Amino acid sequence: MATDLTDRAGLAKDAYVYGYPLVFNTDQVRRYVKEGVGANPAAAFNTFSHARHLAGPADTFVTINNDTLYSMAQLDLSVGPLVLDVPATGERYYVLQFVDAWTNNIAYVGTRATGNEAGRFVIVPPGWSGDLPADAVVVQASTRIVSIVGRIACAGPDDVGAANSVQDQFLLRPLDPAAIPVGLPDKATSGVDSSDFFEDLRRLSQDLPPSSADVEHAPRFDPLGIGVTEPFQGLDGELATDLRSGYLAGQEVVEYASHHGSSPVDNGWTVGLHMFDYNVSALGLGTIDAPEWKIAEPAERFLDRAVAARLGLWGNHAYEAVYAQAFTDVDGDPLRGASTYRVLFDTEPPVGAFWSITLYDVPQYFLVDNPIDRYSIGDRTPGTRRADDGTLTVTISHAEPTDPAARANWLPAPDAAFRLVLRLYIPGPTILAGTYDFPPIIKA
Repeated sequence: MATDLTDRAGLAKDAYVYGYPLVFNTDQVRRYVKEGVGANPAAAFNTFSHARHLAGPADTFVTINNDTLYSMAQLDLSVGPLVLDVPATGERYYVLQFVDAWTNNIAYVGTRATGNEAGRFVIVPPGWSGDLPADAVVVQASTRIVSIVGRIACAGPDDVGAANSVQDQFLLRPLDPAAIPVGLPDKATSGVDSSDFFEDLRRLSQDLPPSSADVEHAPRFDPLGIGVTEPFQGLDGELATDLRSGYLAGQEVVEYASHHGSSPVDNGWTVGLHMFDYNVSALGLGTIDAPEWKIAEPAERFLDRAVAARLGLWGNHAYEAVYAQAFTDVDGDPLRGASTYRVLFDTEPPVGAFWSITLYDVPQYFLVDNPIDRYSIGDRTPGTRRADDGTLTVTISHAEPTDPAARANWLPAPDAAFRLVLRLYIPGPTILAGTYDFPPIIKA
C-alpha cells in the first residue's frame, strides 16, 4: 500500500464521509435479506417483503415513517434484468423508489412519476445488453445492488387490509428464472471498528463501483489502500493509527453536520429541500434531471449524502416528498418532553397527497413507545380537531393534556430529547419554491 501522504488521517476522514453511505446502506440491505426489519420480514434477493401494519417502535430503522406500509425489495441484478408488475391503485398514493448501493435515488414508479394505472417495468443492470419485453418501461440500474423502497398510503388501522391487497399485486421475476443471485461481499470481522469499516469500504467499492460522476474521485483514496486487493484486517502500525484517527474524525463530521445542517431554518424547522440531490449522473425514470436538483460541488454532495444516510436513509427527492426536521423550538431551545409545545397550522400544507408530523428519539431516530400508540399526526389522523377558524394546533408533550381539544391533537413525546420530522408528500409549488411558511414550534 502507498504510504507517502503527509495527512493520511485527514484523507481517511474524507474517505469515511465518502464511503459511509455505501457501508451503512449495504448493512441495511443485509438486514432485510437475512433478518427483516420490524414489520418487514426477511425476504431473499429479488422478492418483495411487505409490512402488513404501520410502523411502530419495534421497527428499528432510522427515521421510518408511520404514514405508509412499506413494501421492500432488495435487488441483485447479477441475475440479469428483472420484470416488475404494478397494479392499478385507484386514488391511493404509492411510490416505488429505486435506490442504488451508494444511496442514489435513480428512478421512481408511482402516483407522481408514472400514475396510478397498472404497468410493467424492467430493471436492467449496468452494462447489460440483450432483448427486453416489448411492453415494459426500462429502469436503468447504476449498481448491481438496488433497493426498491415502496410506500403505500394507509389511512390507519381500518385501511390496512385494503392497502395489503395492493401490496400483494407488486410482482418481481427475473428474465432468466434459472439465474442465482451472487449477493454481497462478506462483512469484515476483525472486531476493530476502523479497520473493519475501511475493509468493508474496500470490498464494496470494488464490487459496486460509484456512479460515473463520482468514480473519478475514488483514486484520491488509493494511498489508504481502498482501491487495492490487500485487506485491512490485521493491520497495525502508523496506517492503522491514521485510519483510526480519520474514522473518528469522519464520524464527528457527519454527526455535527446532522445536527447543524446548512438547510434554511423556518420557525424551528430545518427544511432539506435538496438533502437528496447528491445524485448527479444516474437520474432515470421519474426523476428530474435538471441543475436545480443537483449538488455540483463534490465535497458538498458527499457530506450531504452521508448526512442523508445518517438521518433519513432511503429518503426521496423533494419533488416526491419534503422532509423538514426539528431538534429545537422556534427560539432555538432543544426539544424535550418535559416541556409542552404547540405547532400551529394556519392553513393546511399545500400537498398533492398528504402530510404528517412524526416524532423520533435522539440519537437513534427511532419511533418512541407511548400510551396511545400514536407516532405521527397529520391530515388523515382520525379524531383531530380544528378551531372554528380552521386552524389546527398540534400539542407535543410527555404529559397527557387535560384539555379535550389538546388531547385530540396530542403527539406524545418521551421524557427526554426528541426530534420531529414534517413530511409533505407530493409538495406543492410554494413548498418547493421555499415560500411556504412552516408552522412555528412554540414552547408553552
